[in-house]
Amino acid sequence: MMAVNRQVTRHSYRVCTGLYRPLSCSSSVSMVQKVLVRPPQDVPGAEGQAEFFRAGIGGFFQERPMLKNPFLEDALLQGYLRRHLPKWIETMTMMLYLLRLVREVDGWGRECEVTPPRLVTYDPWGCRVDRIVTSPAWQRMKDLSAQEGLVAIGYERSYGEWSRVYQMCKLYLYSPSSGLYTCPLAMTDGAAKVIQSLGVSWPVADAFSRLTSRDPEHFWTSGQWMTERRGGSDVGNGTETVALPQSDGTYRLSGFKWFTSATDADMTLTLARVTDVDGQTTSGSRGLSMFYAAVRDEQGMVQGIEVQRLKDKLGTRQMPTAELLLDGLPLSEEGRGVACIANMLTVTRIHNSVSAVAGMRRVLQLARDYATRRSTFGKLLRDHPLHMQTLARMEVETRGAFLLVMEVCRLIGREETGHASQLETHLLRLLTPVAKLYTGKQAVAVISEGLESFGGQGYIEDTGLPAMLRDAQVLSIWEGTTNVLSLDVLRCVSRSSGLVLQAYFTHTQSLLAAASLPSLSVAVRSVDSALSGLREFLQAAALTPPSFMELAARDLAYSLARIYMGALLIDHASWEGASHSDAYAALRWCEQDLCPVVSKAAIGCYNMKTPPLDAALVYEESTRD
Repeated sequence: MMAVNRQVTRHSYRVCTGLYRPLSCSSSVSMVQKVLVRPPQDVPGAEGQAEFFRAGIGGFFQERPMLKNPFLEDALLQGYLRRHLPKWIETMTMMLYLLRLVREVDGWGRECEVTPPRLVTYDPWGCRVDRIVTSPAWQRMKDLSAQEGLVAIGYERSYGEWSRVYQMCKLYLYSPSSGLYTCPLAMTDGAAKVIQSLGVSWPVADAFSRLTSRDPEHFWTSGQWMTERRGGSDVGNGTETVALPQSDGTYRLSGFKWFTSATDADMTLTLARVTDVDGQTTSGSRGLSMFYAAVRDEQGMVQGIEVQRLKDKLGTRQMPTAELLLDGLPLSEEGRGVACIANMLTVTRIHNSVSAVAGMRRVLQLARDYATRRSTFGKLLRDHPLHMQTLARMEVETRGAFLLVMEVCRLIGREETGHASQLETHLLRLLTPVAKLYTGKQAVAVISEGLESFGGQGYIEDTGLPAMLRDAQVLSIWEGTTNVLSLDVLRCVSRSSGLVLQAYFTHTQSLLAAASLPSLSVAVRSVDSALSGLREFLQAAALTPPSFMELAARDLAYSLARIYMGALLIDHASWEGASHSDAYAALRWCEQDLCPVVSKAAIGCYNMKTPPLDAALVYEESTRD
C-alpha cells in the first residue's frame, strides 16, 4: 500500500496494471492505490505497460436466434393456404409484406416495448392537456395497419367468404412483431362490426369509413371503454357511468372508466346508463346502452376526459392503458342496447385467439433456429432427442391451435357473406369462446416453455424474449377470463336449447368420416371414442342440477376444444397435399386425454360435496400458536 497525492473531480476509477487510479484531476486529495490480484495473462507486464487495456474475457459469443421470413418458416400456414387460398400465396403484395415484417416492423415493435407511452398532464403554461405520448414506431404501426388493410380486408371482402381468413392470416404474421398494435386493431375491427350490424348511418357513417380505411391520413382506431371499478366482465352490475340527456337530443357522459385500452384512439364505444327526467337509471343489463363518442375535438384535444393515470402493467407496456374520469364527453344521439356487444365480442375474441397462436408460432420459430446455433454437451441442441421432443410437443399444440382459430375465422367469413348454414352459425357461436379460452391458456404454457429453451437468455430482458411471455399473460384475461368464458359456453348451450352441441357433434363426426388414411386410424378412434364419451356425459348431466354443470364448465370447454382440434388435425392430414408431419401431428395430439370432463367426472370432481371442501382447503387457517 502506498499513499500518493492525486487531483480528482469524482470517485471514478479505471483499472491499470493492478492499480486503482483516478480518471481526472482537479483538486488535491490524498488517495490510496490498492494492489489487485495478479492481472490476466494477456495484460502487458511492467515493461512496456499500456496505459489502457481490456480484460481478457474470451473469444466465444453465442449466436442469437434470427427471425427469418415467418411465412416460409411456417409449413402449416403454407399448407393451409395452398388448400384454401392458393391465389394469395402467389401474390407479390404478400411477399413484399413479409419482407417488410422482418426488415422493418419487428424493429418497430421492439422500439414500442423499450419506449412505452407516457402521460403529459399539463402544458408548459399550466393548462391541462392530458396528452398521451407514444413512440414514433407506434404511429408507424398505425400507418402500416391502414396501408395493409389489416382491418379493411374484413369489410372489402375481396376474397368473398375467405376474406376473414385472409385478414387473420396477415394479422397472424404481423402480431408477434406489432408491438401490441394488434390490440387497438382488434377493438377497431370490433367497433366497425358493431356499426355495420346496426346500420351505417349518421353520425357514425364517417367513423365507419375511417375505421375501415386504407389511407393512413384518414384511418382511425377505436377504443373500447367498458370496464369500471365495480366489475370487469360483469358490466351489467358493474357499470355506474351515466349518460345525461341534452336539450339537442345528444348525451354527455359522466363516470369513471377503470381500464381503457389503447387510450390514444380516435373514437370509442362505451357503456352508460341513460338517466330519465328525474335523474334515475335502470339497474342491470337492461339499463345499459352503448354509445359512440369521438374522443377529440377539431384541434385534436381530448374533450370531456381527464386521464387520471396510465396503468403500470405486467405486459402490453407498448400500449397506453388508462384510468379515465369522464365529465361531459359528448355522445351520439341515441344509445343502443348492450346486446350489440355480442357482435363486437365475437370479433375481438377471434383477434385474441389469433394473437395467442401467433405468439406460440413465433417463440417456436426462434427456438427452432436457436437449436441450430447453440451447442451443449458436445452437440447442437437440435441433436438432443429430449430437446427435440419438447419442441415437437410445442409444435403439436401450435398446430392444433392454428387450425381451430382458422376454422372460427372461416365460419365468421361465411356468416358475414350470407353463406353460413344454420349448423355453421351454431358452430361459430360455440367455438368462438372455446377457441379464445383454450388458446389463451395454450399461449402462456407454450411461450413459457419456449423461453426455457433459451436457458438463462430467455430470462434476460434485453433479448426481447421475456416480453413475449408478459404479453401472452393478458390473452387469458382480456375479453373474458377462462372461467367467465366457460360459463358463457354453458349459456350458449342453454340459450340454443342444445342446438349448438348438436351442430358440434354432427360436424366433428363428418370430419372423422372423411378421413380415409390407414395411418390416421389410431387418431380417428381416439377422437371418436372421446366424442362418444362426451355425448354420454352430457346426456347424464342433463339430469343433474345446474350447479353440477357449473363445476364442470371449464373441463367441458377444454374437452370441446381438444376433441375438435383433434378432428381438424385429422382432416388437414387427410387432404391430398398434406405432409407426413401433418399426420404425425394428428397422432401426437390424440395421445392426450381428449375429454377431461369425462375423466374428472369419473373420480367425483363435480360432486356437490366438493365446493365446501374446496373452500375449506383454500381458506384453511393455521391452528398453531
